[in-house]
Amino acid sequence: MELPRLNLPPLDASLRTGAASARDGMEIYDPLRRRWVALTPEEWVRQHFTAFLATERGFPAALMANEVALRLNGTSRRCDTVVYDRALRPVCLVEYKAPSVQITQKVFDQIARYNSVLRAAYLIVSNGMCHYCCRFEGNSYSFLPDIPAYGGMTL
Repeated sequence: MELPRLNLPPLDASLRTGAASARDGMEIYDPLRRRWVALTPEEWVRQHFTAFLATERGFPAALMANEVALRLNGTSRRCDTVVYDRALRPVCLVEYKAPSVQITQKVFDQIARYNSVLRAAYLIVSNGMCHYCCRFEGNSYSFLPDIPAYGGMTL
């Protein structure tokens, strides 16, 4: 699998081959989940983005979780990444798509549905090339020009 160059800082990822369960036999180590996972285009974005949040925006790795299960209208769903404040309340949800997937209203609708359960103040959507961040205020979302630092989200 050829790994695309993303609009994010380079990642020093741990990769391996030979795992029978992985697509194309490639896996990447996810330090947040502390395990090897199949290397898909979306996972490539997830690993870059969580590293970016930690190194460039000061998000504590101990307060981030990948693939968080939630119940939505009686069905099980998984939020790609949830960032918590120090009281372990969700402060930010992140939804990833593969670099080839265009960010559309449908993607924002998906993360907004997840947020109807988790009630985070910030939502981020990224395909590794384009990143969007918005703040939930009252009953509406306002788009931000950039992704704030963790300290700015938890004031």
